[in-house]
Amino acid sequence: MRIPALAYDDARRLRRARWVDLRSPAEHARDRIPGAVSAPLLDDQQRALVGTLYKQASPEAAYDRGLDFAAAGMPELLLRTLGHEVPRTEWEPRFTQLALSLRAGSTSVRTERVSTLPGEGAGAVLIHCWRGGMRSRSVAALLHSLGKPVALLDGGYKSYRSWILTRLAAWPPAGPSPFLLVSGATGSGKTLLLRELEAAAPGTVVDLEDLAQHRSSILGGVGKQPVSQAEFESRLVARTAQLGPPPWFIEAESRKVGDVILPPVLWRAMRSGFVIELSARPETRVRILVEDYLERPENLAEIAERLPFLEQRLGSAWSGRLSALLAAGRPGEIAALLLQHYYDPLYRHSSAGLLPGMELDVEDPARVERLLALRQLQAERSSAPASR
Repeated sequence: MRIPALAYDDARRLRRARWVDLRSPAEHARDRIPGAVSAPLLDDQQRALVGTLYKQASPEAAYDRGLDFAAAGMPELLLRTLGHEVPRTEWEPRFTQLALSLRAGSTSVRTERVSTLPGEGAGAVLIHCWRGGMRSRSVAALLHSLGKPVALLDGGYKSYRSWILTRLAAWPPAGPSPFLLVSGATGSGKTLLLRELEAAAPGTVVDLEDLAQHRSSILGGVGKQPVSQAEFESRLVARTAQLGPPPWFIEAESRKVGDVILPPVLWRAMRSGFVIELSARPETRVRILVEDYLERPENLAEIAERLPFLEQRLGSAWSGRLSALLAAGRPGEIAALLLQHYYDPLYRHSSAGLLPGMELDVEDPARVERLLALRQLQAERSSAPASR
């Protein structure tokens, strides 16, 4: 049998295909192709066991155990893959025949490289595993035998990952920095301002902390679900496709946002961007921090867990001090102390080389209008022909 296979750059143009990820749940959780349904052929424990058998016993033993696992999970896999149940009387005889072929070391699966599918993939299942190997080919063969329109992603998830890295290596394009850097001390409202700008002018903001799901500080993961490096890069590429023309507003981050590292090209462009220094009164900064970090009641437990580390960083005299304030229900005092003794000194050190091109009070009622006017001015300057 011949199964059509598409490169990712072609496959991503299929608007009506059903994308299905056969990798294990852990692989899918780390990063995934946008819109792909998780239908693992093996769960995490099963995949680990099969891998151990492959290395310590033999490929044959690994295939046998993998097929046993696949048979047991086939009803659920077909349900997730197709969106409806398939009677056992339909799939089991075909699976048994396929298993015999695999155990004998022979299958009739061949791939045929194509650039598109009929009707933009309407009704077709486009499946992938890690690199387009045994997992995806076997399931493709089963679906084909059931009369289902099926195609493979050539190279699997790895081909998608290569596509992402290629785009990151070229974004933003070479030339003057396209960024307006929103800088300012902790609690000055940078994230809130970015949200206001995006609401007023969609496609003008790259919110790195939102993409990373981390505030880029020791307490930055509180109430968030930080993503992996690979997922961050996938989200960043997806965001670039939503942007309008430059310049774009972006927070003046360090090289790392939480545990993720910014791509080199992006980092270099940010370092030479136009800097907007945001300021706020101490009481405003405290209010912003308390509202942000205590947005949900369950965040208190996460804060309590991390405060001892901050106390340790501040010195032995601080041991238990912040934790006691939290237990006493005095989060505002914690925020004020951390700003004075930890975050502000850290910011003064990290921002020593930044030269603000504009200063802005976060409580300026015309802050959004002023920044959008600045953006328009910067866009006009960058598009103006060079003087002779």
